[in-house]
Amino acid sequence: MSERGSLGNRIVLITGAAGGIGAVSARRLAAEGARVVLADIDGAAVEKLAGELGGVAVQADVTRAADIARMVEEPYARWGRLDVLFNNAGVIRVQPLLDVTEAEWDRVMSVNLRAAFFVLQAAARRMKGQPPIPGSELRGKLIHTASIAGYRGGNHLTTPYSASKAGVISLARSAAQVLAADRITSNCVCPGAVDTAMWEQIDAEMATLYGWAPREAWKRRIAGIPLGRPETPDDVAGLVAFLAGPDSDYMTGQAIKVDGGLVMGD
Repeated sequence: MSERGSLGNRIVLITGAAGGIGAVSARRLAAEGARVVLADIDGAAVEKLAGELGGVAVQADVTRAADIARMVEEPYARWGRLDVLFNNAGVIRVQPLLDVTEAEWDRVMSVNLRAAFFVLQAAARRMKGQPPIPGSELRGKLIHTASIAGYRGGNHLTTPYSASKAGVISLARSAAQVLAADRITSNCVCPGAVDTAMWEQIDAEMATLYGWAPREAWKRRIAGIPLGRPETPDDVAGLVAFLAGPDSDYMTGQAIKVDGGLVMGD
């Protein structure tokens, strides 16, 4: 992974930056020298984090075209360029496959896949017209948060989420092929069971469905991790920092699992 300061003032936009993987990654990237633009629907939380990191906060709903345009323009207004997009915003809902409604399906797909595409599109349109990142042959880097669920499907309780994350992997690979000629790379991080507010939500919803005690779903999930401990947002942030930095400049079209060994192989 990259060393402290190795991001050399690369300018990074992070969506879903107010908590979990987004917030921890923001701290990691800022510590390694990046200038960060932090976007989230929770304006107060993202403003607080940006203040701590000396970054810029943008309250934005990634499902709204006007908000996407505004947040992508922010780094250009401040610094005249955007080097790295961390396309991280996401939601989940735990519900039996046969009970999923059109509205619930559409909400998950709207945030996790539709928004991921249009954020990627808006960033790539601006990146392709800019000079290379200082010290690199690339004009820009796109990093997307997918999931191991995108590889193997989820259980019957998270079908829309799993389908959306499979779509993110495909989207990232399509972008890698299309944008290579413009010197823009596109890669995914695929976390496993990460101890964040999202997993607290999963645990609570599964407890309601099955009558389990609090944290029972979490305990069952992490019991099968080969490396023997839960995944933390820091485990993911290290991979994000690597993909944002110069050591990964020759990588594109990859969906990299960081899951403690839950899914091995393709």
